[in-house]
Amino acid sequence: MRRKLKLSINLICQIIMLPLSIPCKLEVCFFPRSEVIFNLCSQFIALLPGLPGSFLRRGFYTLTLEYCSPDCHIGFGAIFSHRATMVDSHVYIGNYALIGSARIGKHCLIGSRASILSGKVLHVVGDDGLWTPFSVDRLQQVCLGENVWVGEGAIVVSNVGDNAKVGAGAVVTSPVKSSIIVTGNPARFVGKLDDSQHTTLTSPSTAPSTAPSTAPSTTSSTSPPSASTRSPNKSEKTSPTL
Repeated sequence: MRRKLKLSINLICQIIMLPLSIPCKLEVCFFPRSEVIFNLCSQFIALLPGLPGSFLRRGFYTLTLEYCSPDCHIGFGAIFSHRATMVDSHVYIGNYALIGSARIGKHCLIGSRASILSGKVLHVVGDDGLWTPFSVDRLQQVCLGENVWVGEGAIVVSNVGDNAKVGAGAVVTSPVKSSIIVTGNPARFVGKLDDSQHTTLTSPSTAPSTAPSTAPSTTSSTSPPSASTRSPNKSEKTSPTL
């Protein structure tokens, strides 16, 4: 029953979005290299608030992207800048995320304000020594494998393998292998995930319950031991006070 209701809502949202999706389709037919109308519509629907906005964005992108699953979430302020994008089922895209030309696998989590750009060669130095303007000929589709977690504010310009985690604020400029954790700028290997960690991300031996971060864990400092269990050594006097 719940699935039928969801399908009905998706269909209604697609019908509501027809006045925006039809001009985008016409743009593809008559001006295949142009995305002016598509970008205008993307920026407009990004500002639709609440749960209705999420459904309407999904309805629009299922009609206009290369592929967009009806089982995904696209947050407030999130923008797709190119039609050559595929979003698989059960994908979560956070608020204010920016998606270029990308292929996002099943069960991916894209944090808020994260950016998935269209490769690393969008601009090149011309014969006059100046950076050339954007050209669709230089678009590269960045691929995120299945079950990839991209932390808040991360920037990804290269492929990421299945089950990988990209730390918050990380800058991924080279391919990331499957089942590893990368953080930093540029992103570097900091750990490996096993099968148990894929199913229990919040266990103490794996990762914190919040989004991955480039900062060191503060679990121990936020929960100090009681006075009765502390050892009265002098090093405590120099530790920072929280």
